[in-house]
Amino acid sequence: MRYRFALVLAAVMLAACAHDDARRHAAGLARSGGLAREDVRTRDFLLATWSRFEDPDRPVQVYIEGDGLAWRSRNRLSDDPTPQRAIGLALAAADRSPNVVYLARPCQYIDLRANPCDSAWWSGKRFAGEVVRGENEALDALVRKAPGQAIHLVGYSGGAAIAVMIAAHRHDVASLRTVAGNLDSEAVNRFHGVSPMPDSLNPVDYAAAVAHVPQIHFTGIDDEVVPPAVASNFAAVAGTTNCIAVEAVPGAGHESGWVERWPSLFRQVPRCRP
Repeated sequence: MRYRFALVLAAVMLAACAHDDARRHAAGLARSGGLAREDVRTRDFLLATWSRFEDPDRPVQVYIEGDGLAWRSRNRLSDDPTPQRAIGLALAAADRSPNVVYLARPCQYIDLRANPCDSAWWSGKRFAGEVVRGENEALDALVRKAPGQAIHLVGYSGGAAIAVMIAAHRHDVASLRTVAGNLDSEAVNRFHGVSPMPDSLNPVDYAAAVAHVPQIHFTGIDDEVVPPAVASNFAAVAGTTNCIAVEAVPGAGHESGWVERWPSLFRQVPRCRP
């Protein structure tokens, strides 16, 4: 019994250390990009955000994080979805635009003891309507610092799904970029042989609604989590491709190859072709 208790205690302590390391890593990334943290209370969530506003008369670049550490293994949920490697935050920190906003996903970077958060929000309900609404409310609160300016959305992995659905509900989105984006959650779940998410929305169902938004979907040729075909299918479902570009990036996987390439990829401006 004592041996079993010691193993459990050791596992808890290791998990706590890992979460602390992830938070320190995120804080360091944010400092490198001059981003300041602000936790925003929405109707359903307390959302961690980082931002930098230098010119209220310039557009706002908005980055949305991926799913983070949602699962410990195929069948075991994490007790805290804070990303161990915050790719979305690293992309935001590498962006030297005057106005940059980073939105974490529900329950990430938050003290879950003081602010309990149901694990459904990082599992079966991670793309639910409440999540999209919460991210949009946080964005509304932050972009008041640059009133009336256009918004350029960038979504990484599962954050791409949120970005698509936010774009479908706003009129100030000037462009959309996704990186290793989960643009069809049902197809990705089928690819991995895991359960569907009936309590979540599927971004591919909004493809036609955002077809008029200039957009580029960057996919990694070596991505084994979200295969490149997902982005191609999203573009096909949109029904028109004059505003949609899909670029397969050699040497990029799901988490690898993006941050170092981001300055050059970011220079590719989404445009609608005649």
